[in-house]
Amino acid sequence: MTEANDNSKGWLVRPVEWALRRGFTRAYYTIRVNPDDYLMQLRSAHGLPVQSYEGLAAQPVETLDEIAIETVRASRKLAAIGGAGFGLGGLLTMVPDLGVLAAITMRTIQKLSLIYGFQYNTDEERADLWVAAATAAGVDISRELLEKTVLKSFIQKVIQRIAAQASAEAAEKTLARAVPLVSSVLGAGINYYFVNAWGMRAMAHFREKHIAMRERQKTLPESKI
Repeated sequence: MTEANDNSKGWLVRPVEWALRRGFTRAYYTIRVNPDDYLMQLRSAHGLPVQSYEGLAAQPVETLDEIAIETVRASRKLAAIGGAGFGLGGLLTMVPDLGVLAAITMRTIQKLSLIYGFQYNTDEERADLWVAAATAAGVDISRELLEKTVLKSFIQKVIQRIAAQASAEAAEKTLARAVPLVSSVLGAGINYYFVNAWGMRAMAHFREKHIAMRERQKTLPESKI
């Protein structure tokens, strides 16, 4: 029974992995969240009295958490709506659906990074963004951290690892979309689960990093004395 199930979904793994890899790459290179524009959005939509991302360190952590949770909630809703629409096409729309899903997920991770005050202007910061994405996917890339100096190579390697990690689970869930009539509901549920799980793990990653940054800033004046 198990072997039969593995065989039935095995042919899906490769196209699912390809779609996720393409989606994450496209999200990073073509539809990235602009930090300057997003800072203005944070200020107007949430009333944050900050002039720069450095100013977020002075805001209550609880406030940032609320914004982060709201961001994940909005993203998973968007992903669910997209999944419901693509789900009507069953397996025929699997690849474009996963591409859009990967893009929504990556943009969510970028927004969470900015909410907790971490931009991605330098190569090191951009590499750290992908470390967070890998953490959200449950991928351990600790051995490859030294390769961050070669940014393009590092990013592509991380994207491959993320796609490979997620493809087996995504293929198993996507296979259920072949069921007539319920494929739309399943598509919405799959996307909702995907974005929510990854978003909350990414939030925990940036929150921990943000708190550590605050602790370092507290000790900075003492070290200068």
